[in-house]
Amino acid sequence: MPVETDRLVGLIRDGLPAGETVGVALSGGGDSTALLHLCRVAGLPVEAVTVDHRLRPESAAEAAAVGAACAALGVRHEVRVWEHGPVVRGNLMDAARRARRGLIGDWARGRGIGVVALGHTRDDVAEGVLMGLGRAAGLAGLSGMRPAWGAAGVRFVRPLLGAGREELRHWLRQRGIGWTEDPTNEDDRFTRVKARQALAALAPLGITGERLAVVAGHLARVQEAMAAQVTEAAGRVVHATAGALRLEPALGSEPVEVQRQIVGAALLWLSGADHAPRAAEVARVIEALASGGDATLAGCRARRGWLMREPRAVGGLVPVGALWDGRWVVSGPAGEVRALGGEGLRQVGDWRKSGIPRAVLLVTPGVWRGDTLLAAPLAGVSAEWQAKLDRPFHLFGLVD
Repeated sequence: MPVETDRLVGLIRDGLPAGETVGVALSGGGDSTALLHLCRVAGLPVEAVTVDHRLRPESAAEAAAVGAACAALGVRHEVRVWEHGPVVRGNLMDAARRARRGLIGDWARGRGIGVVALGHTRDDVAEGVLMGLGRAAGLAGLSGMRPAWGAAGVRFVRPLLGAGREELRHWLRQRGIGWTEDPTNEDDRFTRVKARQALAALAPLGITGERLAVVAGHLARVQEAMAAQVTEAAGRVVHATAGALRLEPALGSEPVEVQRQIVGAALLWLSGADHAPRAAEVARVIEALASGGDATLAGCRARRGWLMREPRAVGGLVPVGALWDGRWVVSGPAGEVRALGGEGLRQVGDWRKSGIPRAVLLVTPGVWRGDTLLAAPLAGVSAEWQAKLDRPFHLFGLVD
């Protein structure tokens, strides 16, 4: 193989497992098209999936064209459609990304595929760094893209982070392989497109995509060291009880950034959110924890050294066996699950024997029949019912 092909195929072989079918997230753009063909050159068995976001009238035809190209190669291909209303609320690009990941993960599990390859390059890393600078991101937001991670039984891998976007397109041109350019890549209403344009303007200063990717790599190594320090500190000062977290006063003796990382991760675990609140908001919660005061943020409450769910934010009524408040599963005979609350606590009797603060018990699950409390597993009234968290506390990695 030519030197260029040898290097690119080496990235594929280093990043993806041999001997098992790899799923390729294939948009039809240059990066994902190169990824598909490089996987084939590397001798990996592949299947492909395309997500039709239905954000442009041409999207269905474009997805069909990708499928036809795969058929010509003998590659099994499916299209998954993001079904949404006429208006997508909030951050459109973020919503599309979440939908894409969810649909791709569902496809992979349905096909029995354990690894999905994504076509992100070092240019995506560089643009992400610029976007992070624009929002005054912390270490996590400037450390580049994760090369791999797992989600619901599927491992997502980015094997081409060591390659440049133009490098991949040059490789495709040499082989007469075409691709489709998404017109939104030129739409400067989107922050990523602005970052791409800014990167081109910064090139005369030597600030190139390749160099920014190197900087992100340096910061990622710092992040690893920071994560080890945060994990060690959390093991000493954070204690999980009844779905809440008790934070030792010793938290205040840790470096400020360690405190922020621990509390940010705690808020993520409690709320189930995808992103931790901004640093200034987290600092307010840290101050409340240190002073023994109260503060609320992101559906969570800090009170007397504890972090717990906020009563107004907990989940509504669900049947026994269903996921409640995004993290509790109650098993047992039929009944309805909702927060224990003040009324439930009054029906418990001597709940103090549990040793759990009243504010924590209020937001634990109770089993109800109408207004009658059948069980309060965390308060010591369980009968035939049990309540368990579907995920234990962990730090989720460093927060931005």
